Amino acid sequence: MKLFASLLIAAALVAPVVSQANEPAAPAVAKPDLAAGGATFAAKGCTACHGADGNSAITTNPKLAQQHPAYLAKQLYEFKSGKRVNAVMGGMSLALDDNEIRNVTAWLGSQKAKPGFAKDRELVAMGERIFRGGIADRQIPACAGCHAPNGVGIPDQYPRLAGQHADYISTQLMAFRESDPKVGRKNSVQMNQVAAKLNDREIKAVSDYIAGLR
Repeated sequence: MKLFASLLIAAALVAPVVSQANEPAAPAVAKPDLAAGGATFAAKGCTACHGADGNSAITTNPKLAQQHPAYLAKQLYEFKSGKRVNAVMGGMSLALDDNEIRNVTAWLGSQKAKPGFAKDRELVAMGERIFRGGIADRQIPACAGCHAPNGVGIPDQYPRLAGQHADYISTQLMAFRESDPKVGRKNSVQMNQVAAKLNDREIKAVSDYIAGLR
């Protein structure tokens, strides 16, 4: 009986190991090909709006250089699905497959963002207060809480904002504030709630401050 009991205990100890060994391995995720990403970015015509290295010279189009790849991929998939509405990007995103999205976003993340600058000295102080401290009496949180005090964001969670064009930032904040889903931006409930409490002057101020962040 003692021998039988010992065998049962040994079998119980071995069984989980055998079970795990028989489980299929998780599929390997392909490593991004930066060279292919840069080639796709150029071949698909992305450079016309976003610059050859992801640093857009058109202030209404975002700088993409040094942006977190996971954030860029999320936006492209939401353009594809229609969750984020933009006539140009909706079509552009449909022309990219999963491998191309992985490569392009990784390549953009590897590019160096060119610094921007604030334009309005009178507004930039207000923008700094909102970005760093929020507006307590209206329960507006500090932008720095999610995007970091220097605007670099948090990889895989919150986008880099530092040096982004003020015109683009203000347009997006107004889109987040817009209630009409046909013209508004509805792919971030958190940003919808923040932007809804900001007036035009505050949006302009924080956008200008962000443009000058280094």
